[in-house]
Amino acid sequence: RRFTRRPPVTLLEVFQGHVRRRPRWPLLLFREDVYTYEDVDRWSNRAARCFSRLLELQPGRAVAVFLPNDPTYVWTWLALAKLACPMACLNCNARGRALRHAVATAGAT
Repeated sequence: RRFTRRPPVTLLEVFQGHVRRRPRWPLLLFREDVYTYEDVDRWSNRAARCFSRLLELQPGRAVAVFLPNDPTYVWTWLALAKLACPMACLNCNARGRALRHAVATAGAT
């Protein structure tokens, strides 16, 4: 049913449904830290407010993200989804010419 719905269900909508139904359930385990759906929602809301106020992001504006694989990556992605800004994921190991090409190709802020 979700695949045929118009408009289709987004991952953000699925995440927000989990936040409503099971806010205290664990979502991420990173090293010794456990983040619940509620924690990740709270952090992504904070990030969205910062991005909106400090960067003045507008819906539809692509944003280049250069982060390692840790919880910050997850709530940054969710924050940008909440602002309707597509995320151009840049490999944090890319350097020099490869990084310049990735940034140029992304067409992102």
